[in-house]
Amino acid sequence: MLPQSNSESATPAMSPTIGVFDSGFGGLTVLRALIHRLPQARFAFLGDTARLPYGSKSRRTIARFAAQSAQFLVREQGAQFLVIACNTASALALDAIQDAVPVPVLGVIEPGAAAARAASKTGDVLVIATDATVHSHAYAAACQALGLRALEMACPLLVPLVEEGWTNHPVTAQVIRIYLDQLLAEAAAQGLNPDTLVLGCTHYPLLRPLLEQAVPAGMRVIDSAEAAARSAASQFAINLPPTPADPAQETELHCFATDSVEKFERLGSRFLDRPVGHVELVDLGG
Repeated sequence: MLPQSNSESATPAMSPTIGVFDSGFGGLTVLRALIHRLPQARFAFLGDTARLPYGSKSRRTIARFAAQSAQFLVREQGAQFLVIACNTASALALDAIQDAVPVPVLGVIEPGAAAARAASKTGDVLVIATDATVHSHAYAAACQALGLRALEMACPLLVPLVEEGWTNHPVTAQVIRIYLDQLLAEAAAQGLNPDTLVLGCTHYPLLRPLLEQAVPAGMRVIDSAEAAARSAASQFAINLPPTPADPAQETELHCFATDSVEKFERLGSRFLDRPVGHVELVDLGG
């Protein structure tokens, strides 16, 4: 176990490093939630932007890419914990990542399913995600293991709308309503009574206000990024020093990308809700 500090004045350098990995920069929404819950930790975020999208690649290739990224965060950045802030990697490569590094690894899918279980009264939930995550049926399996029935739907237009910055645009609101109408109609056809909607993509938290306006009255919206951060806080906090007394103290953060550094720096602050600072370019190989 890592040494614990009893000092109220623990510096960021004394704090363990939490590595956060995504195939792009949507996982910065997970990092944002982590920083809110664990401001005393140090964070290293890696976006494998040179090799996205992961969803169009084979499970074997995704596992190799994800393992390389995890090893970079552990070996090069000294991460003592890893959060896989990528639904595709969590769905298809979590076992490979856990085998590749000697530190605890947390994905986003199981925490999202657990949050849905806590929120749902009917036991029926809806999941919206990317094509790759839906085709993996990882959320359906995680929900079924908890006694839930889950109906999944791919919403491929939402990610580009978010990256375009149309997070409060009438076009985006209309697209969301079309997707949800289709999903709710399918749920009714299957005899389901869903009362919970799981956001199974790390881009979707930026659309949460529009989604909450579009769902039926009383339906709960579960942010899997926030659920993952809550789970990480409960698992990792024992090894962290006390929260800084000064709330204005900046959390130490280092961001890395394998390509598109300028785009990462430009769009990253939208996802993180704070400047990402200088993003360092790294080469993980082929």
